[in-house]
Amino acid sequence: MSTRTMRKTKTSVRLLALPTILAAVLAAFCLLPRALASRSLQLSIGLAVVALLVFAWLLRRDVIASGRELKIEFLPRHVHYVQLAMHSCLYAYWGWYWREVYGYVPLILAQIVFAYALDTLVCWSRRDKWILGFGPVPIILSTNLFLWFRDDWFFLQFVMIAIGVVAKEYVQWKREGRSTHIFNPSAVGLFIFSVILIATHSTNITWGAEIAETLHRPPNIYLEIFVLGLVVQALFSVTLVTLSAAAMLYAMNMLYTQTTGVYQFIDSGIPVSVFIGLHLLVTDPATSPRSNSGKVIFGGLYGGCVFGLYSLLSWMGAPRFYDKLLCVPPLNLSVRVLDRIGYSLDRSAVDLLKRIRVPRFVWAGSARLTNFVFMSIWVVLFGVMAATGFITTEVVGIPHPGADPAFWEQACDAHRHNACPTWVGILNVQCEAGSGSACLTMGNATNLGLIVPREPAAAARGLGRACDLREPEACQAFANFVSNGGDATLAQSCDQGDANSCFFLGTVLHVGKGVAQDDERALRVFGESCKDGYVRACGVLGSMYLTGQGTPVNTGKALENFDRSCAGRWGESCVAAAMLYHRGAAGTQDDALSQKRFEQGCEFGYQPACRFLQGPASADPLLR
Repeated sequence: MSTRTMRKTKTSVRLLALPTILAAVLAAFCLLPRALASRSLQLSIGLAVVALLVFAWLLRRDVIASGRELKIEFLPRHVHYVQLAMHSCLYAYWGWYWREVYGYVPLILAQIVFAYALDTLVCWSRRDKWILGFGPVPIILSTNLFLWFRDDWFFLQFVMIAIGVVAKEYVQWKREGRSTHIFNPSAVGLFIFSVILIATHSTNITWGAEIAETLHRPPNIYLEIFVLGLVVQALFSVTLVTLSAAAMLYAMNMLYTQTTGVYQFIDSGIPVSVFIGLHLLVTDPATSPRSNSGKVIFGGLYGGCVFGLYSLLSWMGAPRFYDKLLCVPPLNLSVRVLDRIGYSLDRSAVDLLKRIRVPRFVWAGSARLTNFVFMSIWVVLFGVMAATGFITTEVVGIPHPGADPAFWEQACDAHRHNACPTWVGILNVQCEAGSGSACLTMGNATNLGLIVPREPAAAARGLGRACDLREPEACQAFANFVSNGGDATLAQSCDQGDANSCFFLGTVLHVGKGVAQDDERALRVFGESCKDGYVRACGVLGSMYLTGQGTPVNTGKALENFDRSCAGRWGESCVAAAMLYHRGAAGTQDDALSQKRFEQGCEFGYQPACRFLQGPASADPLLR
């Protein structure tokens, strides 16, 4: 090996320290409090670190053997850092109304570190130069707007990100003489995992349903997305994709309502997550058409596919939030065909405008001017949608009629298309939000099977939750349900990973309501419910370890479960943990941490914690 080649190799080996350093940074995320509380999350991060280190070692061997010279070029592309800014604004606003987002930020940062490390390795495995910029960041931020895996399954989040990074580099084709990736890097991983999760009925291992629901919480969220989208549209001329997708959804909704008398998307003409999708998921300039007509067709197809998939997923009994995630990769495969058609249609349109003597500036204006014309049309359409209640913005103050449960109850009484299942579904959402009456009505409806087909699992959740919320007559109805074989329904749902069912099964076993009391079994199913994310179960588990019910007393495990429940914003568990820290019952006394847990309990709405903070520090809030 020549001296010059040896110098190149040494330089390359030094550069390969970068992904190794990034892997070490990723390993440091194992020290996060959230990771320390979850061995599964620590293992997920550890496996990602090991995968990166093995990849780096193999690449290092190849570089040394071949004498390659690796390089880094710093080239921040404005399309990437603009997306970073837009995504960050959306996360900040959404997180203000669902604080789980802020708690999840460290895991987003961990994914960004992983994506950068993997991107360096994948690029250097194919060629000598790696482009350093903001490219991996939008992949992470866009992906996490739609799907997170729960902590116990977080290794799949790294796999999903890896699919996007690898596909971007390896799955390419020629467009207009240049090599470019075929699929939107965020959408391809989301598509693959959406199909898998639907096929395996495993949505419960994700936060997907919660994401789709909580995106509706911030007031004027549509207005924020719209304004952020205008920035992207002005800079990258993708307005026609968003405009045509929204127009298609508007037209199909109007037709559907005129035909059936009800609404397709229930409480909004375009769900918030779909509205985000048609702004930030389907508008990637590299994977969408470049001709104007192609953009119109592409956007229209996206709107039509979302509309149709929503119905198909409902018919299949699958979660409907997957609708906007299943369309994009198939549409990405169509862009070359759409551009061939689109450019032909563009030329025909120009010829037509010439023949009818339309002024030259209309058909021969700059692309930027044309894009601003399209943006003006989009502004008008958005205004119409807001002013008619098609989408809800508090600035205008006109709610969508489908947001009122009374509309669906009346539609159910009138036997309109799909109105009764929709009404029961709305009751289920209200039940999850803490309405005991909605839980009881939903539980009875799904148990009796008169207005919707009988669903014992849904009945168990509804009646159990209503009893848990102390709704009058609900506990007796739940006990009757359990006595008539409902415990087997709860056990089956629990075995399938339904955390709510595990909690309610544990409850009836713990108190002996409808079945024989069995604290040992109750402890096991509470553990499964806690593991699957039902924070109430973690609190009950902590109480059982503290008092020795179904297990020997174990104060350490009690504190661990109280902390886990507190991290899930259950105030009562925060207070229980605070008292253990204050008394030093689990080892070392820690008044600072005790004070913090009391403050969290008050923040999460548990009034005894607030009263304690106003009184003497030695008082037991449970006795005040």
